[in-house]
Amino acid sequence: MKKERRLHLIYVVKQGDSLNRIARDHHTTVATIVAINEIPNPDVLVVGQTLVLPETPNPNRQTIETNAYVEWYTKNVPVRLSQELRKRAPLLTYMMPFAYEVKRDGTLTTLDWGDLGDIAAANRTASAIVLTNIENGAFSDTLAHEIFMDTNLQDLIIGSALQEAKKHGAKDIHVDFEYLPPEDKEKYVEFLKRLVSKAHPEGLTVSVALAPKTSANQPGKWYEGHDYKAIGEVVDFVILMTYEWGYSGGPPMAVSPIGPVKQVLEYAVTAIPPSKIMMGQNIYGYDWKLPYKVGNPNALAVSPQYAIELAKQNNAAILYDEIAQAPYFHYWKDGVEHVVWFEDARSIEAKFKLLENLRLKGIAYWHLGFSFPQNWALLQQMFHVKHIV
Repeated sequence: MKKERRLHLIYVVKQGDSLNRIARDHHTTVATIVAINEIPNPDVLVVGQTLVLPETPNPNRQTIETNAYVEWYTKNVPVRLSQELRKRAPLLTYMMPFAYEVKRDGTLTTLDWGDLGDIAAANRTASAIVLTNIENGAFSDTLAHEIFMDTNLQDLIIGSALQEAKKHGAKDIHVDFEYLPPEDKEKYVEFLKRLVSKAHPEGLTVSVALAPKTSANQPGKWYEGHDYKAIGEVVDFVILMTYEWGYSGGPPMAVSPIGPVKQVLEYAVTAIPPSKIMMGQNIYGYDWKLPYKVGNPNALAVSPQYAIELAKQNNAAILYDEIAQAPYFHYWKDGVEHVVWFEDARSIEAKFKLLENLRLKGIAYWHLGFSFPQNWALLQQMFHVKHIV
């Protein structure tokens, strides 16, 4: 039964296929398929490309919460990012502008949201204030340590965050402190307790981003300062950063291969109630030049939609790695071989099934701005998204 349902949800393009034939065989229209998948050129399909086909959502589908981090690199919010949020906000519980950097004097860096707050509010999407220990472009363990050692400084930071939350009508304070040394593990929890004690009376929740651990004592600078169990007992919910196995400076591979993601989630639910866990999910891939060598120029981030266009432009068939549960393809440009790993309907459905099976709170996307229409189509078909405002 499950196999039959999947085949009706997702179609993989074969040699000789056309949208007319696919629409006729599945009792729908070309216009419907184009709209669901936001296909820019319906006359050209790629072998291995996936299409989400229309299906009436199951009225008994699981209710989850969703989040999208929203990051931009210019002073003002780009128009295309506002447009993307306007399009996706109806399927978002939270929208988290990234990010406020905590300063050593207890203030926060400025962040001009533009019209993002208004778009979120119009769609009943809650917003959050995201606090980071980023300093000079990188996560700083020394900055975090200074904060943890000074409760007066903590109170100033918390006061600044609450003021910013009031200004924007935010519902959550989200903390993304990374690369914390193991000796600050307990101090981080104490800071979060202090934040919760001041945020809850103001009607705000507190959430935390966590490195993707598979055991309590996992070694490594990214992991050792995050105590899943202790943090999970304090905060309202957590977001697991279950992505970046394949990353811009590393060797080519799937960004979020299903096996490692599953390992993290299965450990997480032993330490934190599933109802408090959001699975992190990338909505981008990477384009690597081959052969890969350490120190080569970093891979370029690409949206799933652009990845399909690259395959079209280069007449490349899209393949699917059944172990990683991720699509990829090779192409050549200027005499140089490239490989692109990205996400498609099959890979995101595999993650959705993990979410379903473990009964998690929901999913959090890093980050809005990459076009992945199939994700949103499947999300709507497979889940009911809860709004808290």
